[in-house]
Amino acid sequence: MAQIGIIMGSQSDMSVMQEAIDILEEFGISAAVDIVSAHRTPDKLMDYGKEAHKKGVKVIIAGAGGAAHLPGMIAALSPLPVIGVPVKSSNSIDGWDSVLSILQMPGGVPVATVALNGAKNAGILAAQILGAHDSDVQGKVIAYKKALEDKVHQSAKNIQKP
Repeated sequence: MAQIGIIMGSQSDMSVMQEAIDILEEFGISAAVDIVSAHRTPDKLMDYGKEAHKKGVKVIIAGAGGAAHLPGMIAALSPLPVIGVPVKSSNSIDGWDSVLSILQMPGGVPVATVALNGAKNAGILAAQILGAHDSDVQGKVIAYKKALEDKVHQSAKNIQKP
């Protein structure tokens, strides 16, 4: 049973959203991936938003470009935390339309928003949310962050001169 639902507005978003899939796999967290277009498959969107929590999903990552209604609409329908990934798409205004459409949600309908094309961070945030109640996942997040720290220290050593 997938703990994370990863949805995107179209197949073209997959190149960005793959980073969320990859980091979750690194943490050993199962994810169910689907295409749910807010504008082209509204019935599917409604069903997904209302049913994901009943299927064991604990966090939803929703990526969308252009007008980017998907994350906000899912957040309006679901009791689950939603992480929005703005995607710089071919019909995007340099990505800003996606960023603002996901970021500027009205009070009462929160969407945690990561950077433009920031699916990797969405995956890490989803893992951190799960880790708040799962010590195994939290341990993997702690180890991941320690590895980041170690990499910076090693980089610093590599450039320091005696």
